Amino acid sequence: MHQLTLAEIARGLADKKFSSEELTKVLLARIAQLDPQLNSFISLTEDLALQQAKAADARRANGESGALLGAPIAHKDLFCTQGIRTSCGSKMLDNFKAPYDATVVAKLAAAGAVTLGKTNMDEFAMGSANESSYYGPVKNPWNLEYVPGGSSGGSAAAVAARLLPAATGTDTGGSIRQPAALTNLTGLKPTYGRVSRWGMIAYASSLDQGGPLARTAEDCAILLQGMAGFDPQDSTSIDEPVPDYSAGLNGSLQGLRIGVPKEYFSAGLDPRIADLVMASVEELKKLGAVVKEISLPNMQHAIPAYYVIAPAEASSNLSRFDGVRFGYRCEDPKNLEDLYKRSRGEGFGPEVQRRIMVGAYALSAGYYDAYYLKAQKIRRLIKNDFMAAFDEVDIILGPTTPNPAWKLGAKNSDPVAAYLEDVYTITANLAGLPGLSMPAGFVDGLPVGVQLLAPYFQEGRLLNVAHQYQQNTDWHTRTPTGF
Repeated sequence: MHQLTLAEIARGLADKKFSSEELTKVLLARIAQLDPQLNSFISLTEDLALQQAKAADARRANGESGALLGAPIAHKDLFCTQGIRTSCGSKMLDNFKAPYDATVVAKLAAAGAVTLGKTNMDEFAMGSANESSYYGPVKNPWNLEYVPGGSSGGSAAAVAARLLPAATGTDTGGSIRQPAALTNLTGLKPTYGRVSRWGMIAYASSLDQGGPLARTAEDCAILLQGMAGFDPQDSTSIDEPVPDYSAGLNGSLQGLRIGVPKEYFSAGLDPRIADLVMASVEELKKLGAVVKEISLPNMQHAIPAYYVIAPAEASSNLSRFDGVRFGYRCEDPKNLEDLYKRSRGEGFGPEVQRRIMVGAYALSAGYYDAYYLKAQKIRRLIKNDFMAAFDEVDIILGPTTPNPAWKLGAKNSDPVAAYLEDVYTITANLAGLPGLSMPAGFVDGLPVGVQLLAPYFQEGRLLNVAHQYQQNTDWHTRTPTGF
């Protein structure tokens, strides 16, 4: 049962081959057996899962149907879940139980999805390796000595190890797509505003976006269908109709115009990954696509712009964690200043502290114009590059990451080296565009992903291209040894 995709589970439940309760028990036992190797979960919700599974079975017995009805999933541990610890991977929120459900959690529960637990993540979603978590690093099921990517590394590792068919993640600078690439999954960052951010603990409010992680584009379409939609509680949510993503998967790629940016193939890209990217281009050409070289001239400025804007927003968002209202509080504070300093100093890990300090500096008097305002201007130039490119092509294709996964601890002493792993993903967040990573091969036994970008609200186009590619390749079917 653990090898079934979401789509196969939906068919199996509809055909009464097994019940949601049976499937849930199998997967909970598998998590208990295998997750100690991976550390992909922070909290398991066995009682809730079995209750939801029984309710889903009852709904099916009463004639209801739906692709997510009775399907087991997990949530990245920054989606608030009522009465369940929502830690954000941080000591600061280790004892926090959310008093309400995030919109994404509520929507998926209403669709009948079964929540198995909350997955491990980089602290406050800050990281590219899932090593900054208060609960310890997550390990890559393809090689337990390597990172799974971040910040949604727990969700990615759990799905890749077949502990469950799909999970939610969030993407601020590539945190769905990058771990998807490093663990051989399909991961989709929707257009900014497509999925509600209400109840999703914020890192950088103008960049964060929730999305699905699964083994196939077909499964991502099913999960995104349940997550997407306008939410009046979220001021950044966009009131745009949600198409039937599954219905559009089988469209022809004949005449599809694919742009390959020349800037992607620089010295920083592992040449073996470049070869796999071009092999995926050839595969899509066989399906009728036409390919042309394009240019994104301002891409070189993306990392410095992102690492000013994201920390600036983080320093503002994380100011609410002060030891007074909720979350961690230091022992025996001498006065209010001591309470603030020690609660934050003890509650936040080094990477979070680093980004708060960078952000506070960039927003401070005398530096705002020099750093934050300039970064926002670069952001507009990057968006303009994409708009010009999409006048010529339908999608943009390139590598998801410049390198395959690296060894645990290899980049801990050099944060900038880890930041450079986001070079291909962060531009989509700065511009608010949808992006998808799909499996495209292996380097030294470690998975490699190819990234697709599309115009605003064209998630369906990305899913269609990825699904057609997956009908003609088998990379996405490979399973890590031992899982």
